[in-house]
Formats: sequence, structure tokens, C-alpha cells
Amino acid sequence: MSQPGTPTLDQLRVFLAVIDAGSFAGAGRRLNRAVSVISYGIANLEAQLGVLLFDREGKRSPVLTDAGRAVLAEARGIAQGVDGLRAKVKGLLEGLEAEVNLAVDVMLPTRRLGPVLRAFAERYPTVTLRLHVEALGAVTALVESQRAVVGISGPLATGVTGLETIAAGAVAMVPVAAPDHPLARMAPIGPGAARDYVQLVLTDRSPLTEGRDFSVLGRRTWRLADLGAKHALLREGIGWGQMPVPLIEADLMAGTLVRLAIPEQPGGIYRFSGIWRRDTPPGPAASWLLDQFIIEGGVDDHLHGLADL
Repeated sequence: MSQPGTPTLDQLRVFLAVIDAGSFAGAGRRLNRAVSVISYGIANLEAQLGVLLFDREGKRSPVLTDAGRAVLAEARGIAQGVDGLRAKVKGLLEGLEAEVNLAVDVMLPTRRLGPVLRAFAERYPTVTLRLHVEALGAVTALVESQRAVVGISGPLATGVTGLETIAAGAVAMVPVAAPDHPLARMAPIGPGAARDYVQLVLTDRSPLTEGRDFSVLGRRTWRLADLGAKHALLREGIGWGQMPVPLIEADLMAGTLVRLAIPEQPGGIYRFSGIWRRDTPPGPAASWLLDQFIIEGGVDDHLHGLADL
């Protein structure tokens, strides 16, 4: 049994041009070649593969054979792959990154993250993105260690040696608990009362926050490295804790969580910063991404009534 030969990229492009134009003549006009050259190219491709691609008998326009339909899908994939390769190399020659590593704080609302990343994918289709979602000092640690070129960090990045920072919005944080939690049934919550109940506290393993507590009031705490797990445990009534308002808006409306008026911890503003290493500034794609978070963060200027955390 004979083995098919290896077609050239030009032969595949001629084949696709015939399909897209609907005729050999149309393909010739698209490629600026004579119809005889197009016919010759298709004949050579068929000879190379050892199959007939078009049923020509009694047909005014070329009709794909079963083999032709099978080859078509593969030919499109090859052509698209080559186009993608050329676009990526063109970007590299122009200074565009092949890959961007982005670290974002878990408190950043997903309704902001999603649209920004979608716009990034549309603008830079050849750039691979690696996204890290971390808590507290872990975002800064990733940028410091160069595992991420840019980050959207919480307030812990401020003043870190070697990092540049720029304001990138904020989110309101408020203490909440399940409606059947003892604190939720207190009216009002007396000074010091919250200390007697388990506080769910978000934590991370970065050296920047080792041995440090943030907004911890309770004598007893449960430490969690995952914001989703903290959210679930709050709804179960296991404890109380601070949460970003965008994540719990639906819970507050449905009554599955209630906001707590704790005198010592009424909530606060959790501010974000765009960060990057001073000695390794971001390239064009990473800079554009950072700019979008800064622009989107500008709408957070209306937050008021709470102090910074």
C-alpha cells in the first residue's frame, strides 16, 4: 500500500482558495494566478496525497469528494497554525511578549477580571496568558520572584523595595455571618462581643505575611487559604468574617448572609495596586493589561464611608 506524500503549504492554500471562492477561476483571482495554474496545483496536490479531492464530472463548480471533505478540515487547521506562528513571530520581532504571567489578588471582583482578560485575548491573540489568583502577600511574592511580570495586589505591596506601584481601584470589605449566627441575632452587637466567636480569616503562605495578622479580632480563628471556602463556611454559620462586597451582594439580598455592625470592625476599603519589578518593566502586552486594570479601577473612586484597611 503506497504512502501519501507531503503536500506543500502553497498547495494547501490553493486548495482552500478554491473552496472559499467556490471555483477555480475565483481562486485564481484571489491568488492572482491563472486558472491553469490553479488546476495544475490541485492536480499536483491530488497526486501527492493519492486521492481525488474534487468530483469534476458534469459539475459546473467543484464539488468535494468524501476524501476532499476529510482533507479540508486538516488543511484549515494547518493553515491557521501557520498563520498563528507567523503572527507570533511578527509580534516577537516587534517586541511583543510570547507569554504574560499575571498575578491578581483574590479580592479583585471577577466581574472586572473577566472583561479585562477577554479584551486582552481579542487584542493579543498570539500572547499566552498565565493567571495566578492569590491572597495577601502571595501576589507581591510572585512578582518579586519574577514568576509574574505584573500583579494586581492588595495594600501589602505598598513600600516593598524594588517594586513600582500604581493605584488600580478598590473594593469594600464588610463583616458578615449567616442569619442564624449568634452575632447576626444581636441588636446591637456590644463592644468586644465578636471576640467570643470564631473568626474566619484568609491567609497565605508567603514570607511577606508570615507571623502577621490583618483585621483579626476574634480570640479563636479558623485560617483558610481559599476565599471560596471562606464564603461557604460563612454561609454554614461556622463563624464570621470580612468579605468583599461584590462577592456577597447576592447573599445579602437573599438573606443567606447578613452584614454585622461590629463596633471595632465595621469594615473598610481594600485598595488594589498594579505592581511590577523596577528592574524588569512589563512589555507591550503586559503594560496594556496593567493599564486596563488601572482604568477600570478608576470607577472605584466613589467608595466612601469606610476607612482603608
